Amino acid sequence: MRTFDSTDRRILVALSEDPRSTNVSLADRLGLSRNTVQARMAELERSGAFLSFERRISEQAAGFPLAAFVTVHVQQQKLAAIVGRLAEIPEIVQAYGLSGPSDLLLRVVCTDAQDLFRITGAIQSTEGVVRAETSLDMGELIPYRLRPLLTRD
Repeated sequence: MRTFDSTDRRILVALSEDPRSTNVSLADRLGLSRNTVQARMAELERSGAFLSFERRISEQAAGFPLAAFVTVHVQQQKLAAIVGRLAEIPEIVQAYGLSGPSDLLLRVVCTDAQDLFRITGAIQSTEGVVRAETSLDMGELIPYRLRPLLTRD
């Protein structure tokens, strides 16, 4: 993956402030040519710098006001099959492989406690899952951010 230079970082910071900016408005705001901004934006997109729009959709607004983190312990030799089966559970919105005492960290969203009970039951009944522990998401304290990294010297 390519690293960002100062022009890339300036464009990304400007986009973090106003994600709907056009190439023309970015060029005006940053003192760059429209062609430079357009070429940089195309390269940033090609290089995978932008995450999917789906990540900006509010879970609460979509009808899932409750979220939880589930740590999962698995039989390692069955990991690929387990992940495949877990991916079929739509309420699992993220999954990470971990080192340490747990093997997987899942973020799940649900409508209420009864729905969470159903989802954790589906996770625990997945062949190869040894055990799972659930913690309620009590609220995001530091929202996802990259801006401080992009603007540091």
